[in-house]
Amino acid sequence: MSRTVYVNGEFVPEADAKVSVFDRGFLFADGVYEVTSVLGGKILDFAGHAARLERSLAELDMPMPMGADELLDIHRKLVADNGLDDGLIYLQITRGAADRDFAYPDAQTPQTVVLFTQEKPGLADAPMAKQGMKIISIPDERWGRRDIKTVQLLYPSMGKMMAKAAGAHDAWMVEDGHVTEGTSNNAYIVKDGTIITRHLGNEILHGITRAAVLRFAREAQMRVEERSFTLEEAAAADEAFITSASTFVMPVVELDGAPIGDGTPGPVAARLREIYLDESRKAAV
Repeated sequence: MSRTVYVNGEFVPEADAKVSVFDRGFLFADGVYEVTSVLGGKILDFAGHAARLERSLAELDMPMPMGADELLDIHRKLVADNGLDDGLIYLQITRGAADRDFAYPDAQTPQTVVLFTQEKPGLADAPMAKQGMKIISIPDERWGRRDIKTVQLLYPSMGKMMAKAAGAHDAWMVEDGHVTEGTSNNAYIVKDGTIITRHLGNEILHGITRAAVLRFAREAQMRVEERSFTLEEAAAADEAFITSASTFVMPVVELDGAPIGDGTPGPVAARLREIYLDESRKAAV
């Protein structure tokens, strides 16, 4: 059955959704995006995603095309119109359509705003949470402003294909010997009960799920260190995991063909996943 999608102020069948060939998102990857999870028809962490969206746009000298309340109304209508119980809502905003030129078009050029849903039945009960993920390491060859959630995702896509070719589920990117993040997630290790994840900066995305999970971890009296860690530290860790809006907290059991810890999902990741899902469902809108 055709989905209803949102394009520039209109809710239309997906077959009728059109964006100009001159859109700068298509020509220059000149745009940003967000992904929100939906569980039981309710939207998780909306306020955090809206705040990061505004920051990403500001970093690219683009305004928010609408207020957070209107944006939430659009999300809710897409959930209702598509009968979405468990799944994701993708939002993309570009600088709009203009004749091709590296220089930005006039500030009055209308932005392009697109939202669509993806159905993911049983999103919170993914079998991978019990099995754990296999990860490979690859060089981090992205641009320097990874803190801006832009639509330029070619290298992360290549990284996922490298992982697939190696018989793994995903890849962690490495710069100067230290893990930055996964192709679409933040990376963590656990050693002697301490959760270690890279500190915020231009090198990684400021994950909304990351922020929530670290807050919940501290509230649960877990030790947290926000610092860079090496591949060698990851290989010697007791356990590892990732976080993202689409995977929540997902254990990692293998790195570059060698088991992490005993090669099974660890207790810290399992507990954090349980806490995150419980607390996020309570606060969902």
